[in-house]
Amino acid sequence: MQRHRTTNTARRHWALVPLLIGGVVSVSFVAQTAAKTTPGAARDTAADATTAAYTPAPAAVLFSPKGGCTDAVVKAIGAAQKQILVQAYSFTSAPIADALKKAHERGVTVYVLLDKSNVTGKYSGATFLFNAGVPVGIDDRHAIAHNKIILIDADTPGATVLTGSFNFTKAAEESNAENLLILKECPELATSYVANWKAHADHSHPFTGK
Repeated sequence: MQRHRTTNTARRHWALVPLLIGGVVSVSFVAQTAAKTTPGAARDTAADATTAAYTPAPAAVLFSPKGGCTDAVVKAIGAAQKQILVQAYSFTSAPIADALKKAHERGVTVYVLLDKSNVTGKYSGATFLFNAGVPVGIDDRHAIAHNKIILIDADTPGATVLTGSFNFTKAAEESNAENLLILKECPELATSYVANWKAHADHSHPFTGK
């Protein structure tokens, strides 16, 4: 009975994602037009590309193995004030999952989109976050949902985008050759990323635990 109530809660939370995201950051006009004018549901609006010029933003890049990528992600999450949107393929990093949990507990809105492999894998941070009350969605529309993105306070002048090859895993930090790009004060760029995030959220379904 408890599992049934928890599952329903997860579905309600995930159903709120398009509404809440739309209320915080306005999606680009091009993405809205594509969604309205495309007949049927066959077209994936997440793949609609827009070309735009963005204002230069302060940037930092880190490399792994053992280059401090995980610490940089945790620090960025810790500085969030309003909202964190995540897209990830493999997600097993305990420090990053814990940082997201703590952000959620201090009142930051957190939503996480993960590849379908997180449902069947032996361990995934999806379970940890789900048990902490963080809404987690599963994007199974693609062969793999391979984005590695964290968007922080996207509707503010200090909007931060984290992206790169760096998976949010212990192996990516300690063993793999990866890169992590951190862009700050980039609200225009963040808005484009949010539009793409929302398009993927729209065709994802809620993770309801294992």
